[in-house]
Amino acid sequence: MKPMRHHMSKILKFTQFSLRDLLASTAPTVLLIVGVCLLAYWLVDPAPPRTVRLGTGQENSAYEEFGKKYAAMLAKHGVTVTLVPSAGSGENLDNLRAGKVDIAFVQSGSTNEEASEREDLSSLGSLFVEPLWLFLRERQDKQPITQLGQLRGMKINFGPNGSGAPRLLHQVLDLNGLEKGDVQRFSLANTPAVVELLEGRIDGLVFTSAPEAPLIQMLLQTPGIQLFDFTQAEAYARKLPFLTHVTLPRGIVDLGRDIPAREYSLIAPTATLVAREDLHPALVDLFVQGASTIHNGAGWFQQQGQFPSAKYTEIAVDPEAAKFYKNGPPLLQRYMPFWAANFLDRMWVVVLALSALILPLSKIVPPLYVWRIRSRVYKWYGQLRTVEQTVEEAPEAARLQVYEQQLKRLDEIEELVNQISIPLSFADGLYGLRSHIQFVRKRIQFLMEEMAGPGLDLDEVPV
Repeated sequence: MKPMRHHMSKILKFTQFSLRDLLASTAPTVLLIVGVCLLAYWLVDPAPPRTVRLGTGQENSAYEEFGKKYAAMLAKHGVTVTLVPSAGSGENLDNLRAGKVDIAFVQSGSTNEEASEREDLSSLGSLFVEPLWLFLRERQDKQPITQLGQLRGMKINFGPNGSGAPRLLHQVLDLNGLEKGDVQRFSLANTPAVVELLEGRIDGLVFTSAPEAPLIQMLLQTPGIQLFDFTQAEAYARKLPFLTHVTLPRGIVDLGRDIPAREYSLIAPTATLVAREDLHPALVDLFVQGASTIHNGAGWFQQQGQFPSAKYTEIAVDPEAAKFYKNGPPLLQRYMPFWAANFLDRMWVVVLALSALILPLSKIVPPLYVWRIRSRVYKWYGQLRTVEQTVEEAPEAARLQVYEQQLKRLDEIEELVNQISIPLSFADGLYGLRSHIQFVRKRIQFLMEEMAGPGLDLDEVPV
């Protein structure tokens, strides 16, 4: 029974398809394709970083609040956002230029007109309006302040150096003819400035912020604190093009208590997201998509869908951001996870190139497969040729001994050939090799018979 099983195993092994040879034949092509993909993955366009630094603002500011929302949103995509606090817009610009942050909130109008001020920076669009809030202590037995000229001699907190408010307030005061020394300037951060105002040690303070800032919400509801009404807001907007005229509606803070009790006109720059030009395009997409979720709703000063926008920014808009505002999110990111969509988006050129290469490369595989199978047979022909040459070159004195050695060598070759595993479709080459082995054997036997003459008994010669 066992011999029969052994015989059947040989037959099956002889007739089966050679998967090993097919894999060996396709391996160079597969490795070449994989190698090109890996090389392209690192060289065509580097993968986006997993961390990014976002410049925000002061404690309890709108920039800080929105920064936390961006960090939470990008964390869902595996990107860690490190929030870098600052005095405000001016410091954020300095940090961007110095490479201390990758992206930051910047107030429109913060850069000078010179192009050098905007080199290596790109805007991801405007996000919301952040009005100039001028809060003043109400003065007993005195008329409310209705003109900025009335601030002469008063103690006003302009905000810390590096924030956007001091620069903007200086421009506004210049338009009203107030010189640098006409107003006593303080440079406290927002939170301690509010404490000083409530304690009566300063007469007023200035913010440039979205109304979501906790300090703005508090001061709008604090008795004895007056919000300055920019009744000439439209004129300021014409004089300073980066400003817009916005209206604080009556009752917007608290309808039940009718706070504020009337409408207020305000002047407002816009908050923008500004990034270094080397920020990875995939991260640009993520931030712009985050902006469309965080800032898209209606607010105190904006309509539904008004923001984010490619307008209201003096810094050139990044091409990826402009594409988003025009066409919406990239097609792949609408249906796939961010990292998968980003990989395919970066590799599409390589995928197209490989698609063009697959057909010619696939034509190489069948010949390689055939060559590997036939080489198992053909390599033994070299052994046969060696046997023949040895026989032909044998010295006359030792010919008989050489013939006998080569007959033994033929027996060894034949035994090894019988162990070759080969698909049935290539069996003709194997049988041809066996017949050629027999042909060489007979030739050697003939030479031995011719050499020995009629006295040699060939039955004594190894076969």
